[in-house]
Amino acid sequence: MLALIQLMLLILNILWWIIIASAVLSWLFAFGIVNPRNQFVSTIADFLYRVTEPLYRPIRAILPDLGGIDLSPLVVLLGIFFLQQLIVHSLARVLLGY
Repeated sequence: MLALIQLMLLILNILWWIIIASAVLSWLFAFGIVNPRNQFVSTIADFLYRVTEPLYRPIRAILPDLGGIDLSPLVVLLGIFFLQQLIVHSLARVLLGY
């Protein structure tokens, strides 16, 4: 059971860093620092888009349009944080018996 919980926390942690990488890459594209026509960069951007877009889409449908500002990564990161905290505190309750 502990191994399953650790695996869930690891997956959430990896997803956290994928979302951070996606946000940073989008900023690099927006400021013209990275060339999106580069094959390697394009492959990484496509991977990050395919992983994060299913998480962002439902949130974007709920959030109001703020022009060029996309808050969906922030909402997903907050959700991951609260889910991790819920898992850790639930595990602590079970192990410590309170």
